[in-house]
Amino acid sequence: MKPPTNHLPRITLALLGAFLAVLAVRSFGETTALLMVSSVLMFGCCLASASHLLGVGPALRFAAIGVTLGWMAEQLGATQGWFFGSYTYTEVLGPRIGAVPFIIPLMWFALCYVAYVIANLIVWQAPTDGAPPMRQTVVMSFIAAMIVTAYDLGADPYMVFTLKAWIMTKTDGGWFGETLQGFVGWMTVSFVIIFCFRATLRRHPPATAAVSPTHALVPLFIYGGSMAFQAVQGSPIETRTIALFAMGLPLLTAVCGWNRWKAAA
Repeated sequence: MKPPTNHLPRITLALLGAFLAVLAVRSFGETTALLMVSSVLMFGCCLASASHLLGVGPALRFAAIGVTLGWMAEQLGATQGWFFGSYTYTEVLGPRIGAVPFIIPLMWFALCYVAYVIANLIVWQAPTDGAPPMRQTVVMSFIAAMIVTAYDLGADPYMVFTLKAWIMTKTDGGWFGETLQGFVGWMTVSFVIIFCFRATLRRHPPATAAVSPTHALVPLFIYGGSMAFQAVQGSPIETRTIALFAMGLPLLTAVCGWNRWKAAA
């Protein structure tokens, strides 16, 4: 019998297809069920992809760090106003753990993993840079945090304006219903998550097994699908152009890096 890890490529592609399909359906109408399903599929797809690209151990560490720190940051934000400004979640995103919908920490891991791969493809033309020295760890974590924040530039106003997934205490925070403080929060939390994961690689490097270039495209499809959704459905309408350029630049640059990596593989 084949070990479960041998099926990871098929599982990853199946989850990716399901996520993109649900994302397309969401374009015709948002419901709590669709939001929960798409978020869980995105998490599962990223966990399977990370297990394939990095190895099962590093993938599970990344998920544990992302979910734990993501929940802590959101709990402090929703109850104390830390990081992102003062806000309160509504019932739109489904059941909560504490003050935070359970799908939100899942999204923190998924987005940070996608940004980790995209940053590596941009700089190193490979989906992972192994176990880098501390200076490289800091710089690459910062680049990945910027990629996460580029996603949030359009996603968060949509969540506030269209979905009303949370209510900001300060209604005019300078960024389409969000606060400018949110930039600090998005950068800080995603940087810490990615930095902490990268720090674990110094003692436990990722797996070095050969990876199919096709499967290294999975994070790019997730980011690209999210960009396309924001470009079509973004609200306010100004965020559609913002999403296209803010997310399009790192995406296309990463595709070029992937193409060069594929040619050298």
